[in-house]
Amino acid sequence: MSTFKAPKGTYDLIPPDSAKFLAVREAIAAPLRNSGYGYIETPGFESVELFARGVGESTDIVTKEMYAFETKGGDRLALRPEGTASVLRAALEANLHKLGNLPVKLWYSGSYYRYERPQKGRYRHFSQVGAEAIGAEDPALDAELIILADQAYRSLGLSNFRILLNSLGDKECRPVYRAALQDFLSGLDIDEDTRRRAEINPLRVLDDKRESVQKQLGDAPLLRDYLCDACKAYHEEVRELITAAGVSFEDDPKLVRGLDYYTRTTFEFVHDGLGSQSAVGGGGRYDGLSEMIGGPALPSVGWALGVDRTVLALEAEGVELELPSTTSVFAVPLGEEARRVLFAKVTELRKLGIAADFSYGAKGLKGAMKNANRSGARYTVVAGERDLAEGVVQLKDMESGEQAAVGVNEIVAELESRLG
Repeated sequence: MSTFKAPKGTYDLIPPDSAKFLAVREAIAAPLRNSGYGYIETPGFESVELFARGVGESTDIVTKEMYAFETKGGDRLALRPEGTASVLRAALEANLHKLGNLPVKLWYSGSYYRYERPQKGRYRHFSQVGAEAIGAEDPALDAELIILADQAYRSLGLSNFRILLNSLGDKECRPVYRAALQDFLSGLDIDEDTRRRAEINPLRVLDDKRESVQKQLGDAPLLRDYLCDACKAYHEEVRELITAAGVSFEDDPKLVRGLDYYTRTTFEFVHDGLGSQSAVGGGGRYDGLSEMIGGPALPSVGWALGVDRTVLALEAEGVELELPSTTSVFAVPLGEEARRVLFAKVTELRKLGIAADFSYGAKGLKGAMKNANRSGARYTVVAGERDLAEGVVQLKDMESGEQAAVGVNEIVAELESRLG
């Protein structure tokens, strides 16, 4: 038994379960690759200030959950708690917005880190796939991203998820709502930390999950009643485009994402089979984030979908993914000459794109065949000295149990033909 264990609130992805995570990542990424989104990968840590400015100094993520540290050189860095700020920073640094083809459409996949109380569906290390469309203000872009996320989930076989949709207004109409909300919150029985948060960003109080706070918010003013005409028209077009695409959603006037940078369109994907941690993904428009982190005005929109949460949603619905077999052919050599011959054949099969494995460690026939069974291979190739003297190997169909002699020089072509 190892002395070391994975840190609290983290997990290891181990076969065969890891194949499910890979399949989920691929399913989420596939619609993005088909829609003009290019892959981007950013460092696992960034300047603390990037997240403080972008995510928001009043958010739990920055004040309580971010893993921050100081380097030997005195730099203040943080493990990335989310992806958008990092992706936008990288796009600005590389001047992607100056190449003349806006929006810049990017997708990413990686691990993120937040210090919080571990529970099912909520980890300190978690995996997300995200997408960002940078540099264009267009309701069709907001709709596109929502539709692509819906397409990804449905391609996995999920059906019991809901899309919640709201508008958070913009710099024209939100200040009026902010003042009205602050006035309402000033009359509530809330603790000092929550009252301080209400002064910095009152919308964050609406996202407070504590029952003692939520039960006092029943009569809170709703942002939709304060939207300016431009925001109303923008939001209505997003709703119309999503509806026309056949994507169902629910208007949620109290939906507030837990990050300060969101404006106008905001949405969340929730799955009721996950209990209290029901959100499986979400996102929205963030038109002012570029300026917050020192860039030019670049209206943008994006989302992030949790791979861990999506896997839990699949399990809650009883959806079994059709995963490709990790091994199609398993070679069992009996003797040194057979080891040389079959190892060469396995190498040939792999070059042809056929998943092939080999019985390592000079096991006997019984032990090697157990390994062949465990591998899930459709075919097993067995060869001993007598077989090779006759110029053949034994090909066994692991499903039917049928076995036949095939010429050594024909075995690769025979397997390629059978596996198509």
